[in-house]
Amino acid sequence: MREINNDIFARAVLLYAGIFIFGIAVVVKASVIYVKEGKELVAKAQQQEIREFVLESARGNILSSKSDLLATSIPIFDIRMDVANENISDQLFRSKVDSLALCFSKLFPTKSKRYYKNLLVKARKRKRRYQLLKRKVTYDELQKIRTFPILRRGKNRGGLILVQRNYRQKPFGELAARTIGFVNEKEHLFVGLEGYYNNVLKGIDGVQLRRRINHGDWIPIHDDTERQPVNGKDIKSTIDVDIQDVAQEALLKKLQYHEAKMGTVVVMDVTTGHILAMVNLNFDPKDGKYKENYNFAVGKRYEPGSVFKLASIMAALEHKKVNLNDSLIFKGNTIRFGRRSLSDAHPLNHGRFTIREAFEHSSNIGISKIIHDAYKSNPAKYVDFLYSMGLNKKTGIDIKGEPAPLIKHPVKNKNQWWGTTLPWMSIGYEVMLTPLQILTFYNAVANNGVKVKPALVKEIKKDGKTIEKFDIKVLNPKIASQHTIDTAKSLLEGVVLRGTGKGLKNDNYKIAGKTGTAQIMEGGKFSSGRKRYNATFVGYFPAGNPKYSMIVVVNDPKVHGYYGAVAAAPVFKEVADYIYSTSISINENFIPDTLKPKAPSVSRPVWYPDMDNVISMLGLKTTQYPDESPWVVARGQDSTVVFKPKKIALAWMPNVRGMTAEDAVYLLENMGMHVTVNGRGKVVKQSVKPGSRIRKGSLVTLNLGRW
Repeated sequence: MREINNDIFARAVLLYAGIFIFGIAVVVKASVIYVKEGKELVAKAQQQEIREFVLESARGNILSSKSDLLATSIPIFDIRMDVANENISDQLFRSKVDSLALCFSKLFPTKSKRYYKNLLVKARKRKRRYQLLKRKVTYDELQKIRTFPILRRGKNRGGLILVQRNYRQKPFGELAARTIGFVNEKEHLFVGLEGYYNNVLKGIDGVQLRRRINHGDWIPIHDDTERQPVNGKDIKSTIDVDIQDVAQEALLKKLQYHEAKMGTVVVMDVTTGHILAMVNLNFDPKDGKYKENYNFAVGKRYEPGSVFKLASIMAALEHKKVNLNDSLIFKGNTIRFGRRSLSDAHPLNHGRFTIREAFEHSSNIGISKIIHDAYKSNPAKYVDFLYSMGLNKKTGIDIKGEPAPLIKHPVKNKNQWWGTTLPWMSIGYEVMLTPLQILTFYNAVANNGVKVKPALVKEIKKDGKTIEKFDIKVLNPKIASQHTIDTAKSLLEGVVLRGTGKGLKNDNYKIAGKTGTAQIMEGGKFSSGRKRYNATFVGYFPAGNPKYSMIVVVNDPKVHGYYGAVAAAPVFKEVADYIYSTSISINENFIPDTLKPKAPSVSRPVWYPDMDNVISMLGLKTTQYPDESPWVVARGQDSTVVFKPKKIALAWMPNVRGMTAEDAVYLLENMGMHVTVNGRGKVVKQSVKPGSRIRKGSLVTLNLGRW
């Protein structure tokens, strides 16, 4: 018995000793945690319950010169659902899940009703509190989602969760897309105006602390650390959307006609340097379309060819090396410099012509001989004059990526200066400039020798108020003497009146400019196969009182001719005609007091109330209309407009070509069709052939353009 008691006692002692040691260990551990690890653990706990959230600032808008939105930020939403929300009963979920799935499939038809139902049912079983239903939902789509079964009950009772972010949108699509540009901070891409003015546009994000509560929601903690976002500022550009649109359409047609690789058009205000249009179209072989994906005007240097002859002849004039009436006499159609020979595409006056004629008809042998004879003993004097006009400097345009011009110097670049460099440089080879750098030089001639910096932004605005205006920046107050400038102007006018640019001559206003056709070198030499060219026309108008300058470059035209007069000049004329016809300030024939509106005739159906309103505003008379149909055609008779009803057969597809987008969409949607619209202007193409039988709900695509 005693042995048993001793055994029990020993066990008890061991048990109590173990408990005592365990207690000591707990106390020690607790002390270590309190003293050493406590702060870290408390911080981790707080981090799980309190989190810092970024309050995204709204990026500023980019506006046109007339305050059209070129780039803006719109809200988009990720739609999520707290499918396990306690306020959504099993009975409610089972009775409404079919309807909810159906609504989503109708609004977003890329996924079926079955897909959405399976997604919701699985999320319910797994008690998902943050199930993604759809990304990148627009505000209009969100308003419809708020009416869907279950979700219409809101966040707390229906489990609707919205995650908002801002999406950058260009309302005019591809129009000036590369000039507007984009920002991708992750890949360090800062392109166009978006990139150059990123710090102005982006604003300052805010910071807010939030605490987690039931159901995983976060509520703000208002303390001293909270910082509200500061929205970005707006920039008002110099771009005129209408001129940009006309220039893009004119260039696109020419590129397609000549099957060219790329092209650019830049239109500039002579006095201010404001760029009214900058078009860059590049052929994409993947889909066979021309796109604004590279800024040829700003970022790509090329050998300009004959448009550089103006700089050469100005050097000779400034240094009194030539008289325009001096005669040049050549035997044959070539001239040799060392081992190389130059020729003219079209012989001029059987080898006898004046210096003026050499320039106006773009004679390679004439200009090269003039410059070679004048500067062969001192080529540095010729190049120094080019430098004095700033032809070797960047324009400083407010877009990143402008390269410096390449104009060799016989002293500074002695190892690259050859015996043939001077005559070849004189006609635009062995020099490289961007289209914008060439235009800036011609613009200076138009501006009586004052060289101004090209500008794409007029002012910075905040909350609709101007906070900073950009003044005109003069790069060179006088690039040459007034006599040289005046003579250069007369030469450029002569190109259009009598020379290679005579296709631009018209009875309404005078154009001054220069054609250029330069063969493209590949790998340091001209191609032995199919020859490739850059076609250029650069100039200004009206010649007597220049208001606008413009350059057009068409790169590698493959068919229907490649000369500057053929491939580039017609684009110049189309854009210049538009500007002249819509700009009262330069249209000398526009006399408002004597202008009388003529009664129009309209052969395409128009909405009668709109047409009647326009006729009334013009002060014209109309015959009595019985109002048999809301759609009418109109026939003008002197100052009176006669309306005739136009009935639309609802079972057959009407011909809407020539109609405005507003009228065409209104008509077709009232016939029960779904309509999508591409482009700007009037309807030039419809996806459903006129006269075809149509069904309610069918889709028709309308392409808009200039009619």
